[in-house]
Amino acid sequence: MGKPSFQFVDAHNDYRQKHGAPPLTLSKDLCNSAQKWADHLLSLKCLEHSSTDHGENLYYASSSVPKEYNVDKWYSEIKDYHFDKSGFTPGTGHFTQVVWKDSREVGVGIATDGKTIIVVGQYNPAGNISNAGYFEKNDVSL
Repeated sequence: MGKPSFQFVDAHNDYRQKHGAPPLTLSKDLCNSAQKWADHLLSLKCLEHSSTDHGENLYYASSSVPKEYNVDKWYSEIKDYHFDKSGFTPGTGHFTQVVWKDSREVGVGIATDGKTIIVVGQYNPAGNISNAGYFEKNDVSL
């Protein structure tokens, strides 16, 4: 778990603070799991979610290292979130996972071949639970 992992966590926590969410801590187990999945996805050159019970955000780019390891990209979905409605808004699941208040740990896996980069973020506990009351409890408003 090197410098990129801590930058990934710091980027999350900067956004989480704006939403009153507690800071995430870096999990070695989640980093190991996310790294294995990132390596697998790079070999396939595609994105698909793993079968993990953890929350998961994925990023794919034709680049070597994106700014803030893509957390900015995930958070940018805030522009499409309907704050006036409680619940899941299509196209905003990356954003809501980043600031989901019940999530406490995060891990990151980064795989690149110099032309393509895959970033996998895994979260424990998972966010975006659509059962009654979960979005209200994890209010993502500013």
